Amino acid sequence: MNKYQKILQKYWGHTSFREPQQEIIEAVINKQDTLALMPTGGGKSITFQIPALAQDGICIVVTPLIALMKDQVKNLKKKGIKAVAVYSGMSRNEIDLILGNCVYDKNLKFLYCSPERLDTEILKTRIQQMNVNLLAIDEAHCISQWGYDFRPSYLKISDFRQLIPNVPVLAVTATATKKVIKDIQEKLGFKKENIFKKSFKRSNLIYLVREVEDKQRHLLKIVNSISGIGIVYTRNRQQTKEISSFLKDNNIPSGYYHAGLSFEERNKIQNDWEDEKVRVIVSTNAFGMGIDKSNVRFVVHMTLPDNIESYFQEAGRGGRDGKQAFAVLLYHPHDKTKLNQRIDVTYPDTQDIIKIYTYLCNFFQIPFYSGKGMSFDFDIIKFVKTYKLNINVAYNSLKILQSNEYIELSEEVNNPSRIMFIIQRDELYKYQIKNKIEDNFIKLILRTYSGLFTNYQRINEEQLANKLNIKLADVTQFLIKLGRDKIISYIPRKKVPQIYFKSERLDEKSIIFNISQYHLRKELYKKSINSILQYATSNVCRSQQLLSYFDEKDSTPCGVCDVCTQKNSLGLKKSDFDIIYNEIKKNLKKQPLNIESLTNSISKNSNKVVKVIQWLLDNETIIQKEDFLIYWE
Repeated sequence: MNKYQKILQKYWGHTSFREPQQEIIEAVINKQDTLALMPTGGGKSITFQIPALAQDGICIVVTPLIALMKDQVKNLKKKGIKAVAVYSGMSRNEIDLILGNCVYDKNLKFLYCSPERLDTEILKTRIQQMNVNLLAIDEAHCISQWGYDFRPSYLKISDFRQLIPNVPVLAVTATATKKVIKDIQEKLGFKKENIFKKSFKRSNLIYLVREVEDKQRHLLKIVNSISGIGIVYTRNRQQTKEISSFLKDNNIPSGYYHAGLSFEERNKIQNDWEDEKVRVIVSTNAFGMGIDKSNVRFVVHMTLPDNIESYFQEAGRGGRDGKQAFAVLLYHPHDKTKLNQRIDVTYPDTQDIIKIYTYLCNFFQIPFYSGKGMSFDFDIIKFVKTYKLNINVAYNSLKILQSNEYIELSEEVNNPSRIMFIIQRDELYKYQIKNKIEDNFIKLILRTYSGLFTNYQRINEEQLANKLNIKLADVTQFLIKLGRDKIISYIPRKKVPQIYFKSERLDEKSIIFNISQYHLRKELYKKSINSILQYATSNVCRSQQLLSYFDEKDSTPCGVCDVCTQKNSLGLKKSDFDIIYNEIKKNLKKQPLNIESLTNSISKNSNKVVKVIQWLLDNETIIQKEDFLIYWE
């Protein structure tokens, strides 16, 4: 074994790498800027975690998702690897303490942070004092304006690199087109092109599209015909509950998951599903990131996602163990109308966006030309009710305001309460003697948690209340009093997103949008919707369509998707079908033909040609009009 395999075995229990993990690791060790494209479940995190562990120093990991950040830190700590994260909702003192540890603690190997944090003075100052061995950029497609999830804050990474000029960068993503691949490298300042790309082909994953009237009934049919656990994705929160109830009514152990549930509720249903107490989890796209469940046997989409990238990632959560799994998309022609309606909701009129900015400033009572650097807990439900807004229009307007750098909107995240003693032990002892009521509470805290004199530690108020046999409110009062007496620094838990104002409040006439960027994003969004509609309605092999979207143009038909099996039912060899199909397409693209002329123009046996023509007519790939001519749709 080489040293990288030894690290892999020590911490992950594997003796060999998947292709091309080792090649990526060696490129990074050799100080080469590297872009790694690996599908969902392909082991992207190992490609930056192992080189970081193989060298002295710390790895900075940039990721936009707080939940994923916290999950990776937790998993690394379970393996005995020291890792920390800084994100929205932390106090300045906490961040300062964490960054200080990154400078002085030689055993601390990973610092996770959001791209917005890279632009803060505290991080810029401390980073130059750290021994950084690697800069890892997760979800690297976010840096490209051509990508489906462009985030302007990622553009700050190039400037950040100037502070650590000799540190290589590893950019990783699961989905990127050729245009996005080129853009990532340019925006990150790669010295030369260096790409490792694993094919997106998933031979064990069977892609199916079913056009059905009653989606719930068809879902039940799928769940009853495929054994094992599964994920069902739907568009809105209410549907998750309705579909889960429908499955339960039909004796399928099920639960639902969405961002509106409390942390405890989400945690419970996720654990129940991972422990297979629940067979099916019905969720919005809030579920899945960081989930490493390998034996998912089916992923069903009840509604069409906005783009191919999202569908590919979500469908790709099935069959990570290499065994057969099914990715099923349920489609109804009315879905096209719904998708097109999303365009104006996702990209509201600019005047509506400006109104929502004004409402937001009024909501927090921010005077004109002030508010820069201020942050607030943000209850979006209360906000939309106050001003009678459509929640989707409001949310997307806030995202556009964020992309124009007026505000920063954090995702909803559960931040447990944290405390740290801010006096020395001898001073604490004197305080305990003078304050007998607080003495027992302090003793319990010191018995329950360690490291309280050097770092902020998470605490569980319910656990402390149970141990002392007192009310939860009494525990909170103890903590508040100890904070007031300057014995501890106490940060109460929060479960809400935050709004951070990046600039002072402007009057409506002074708000300027990058209009060309806005229209570009809107056009790209329209194209992405057309791509997913084409996937759902086309009669080309499903796997080929997905691979072609990601620039793998020479793939062969999978032979097992719904399109391929329909073709097989004609009693023709696949090679014969493909030849006839391509000739029909070529001839009809030139001009419409009647059936006799079309049949005669094909070099194959006429009976075979008629079968293919009939199949194409049945599937509406070609149409015959009143003039009896056949047209390619």
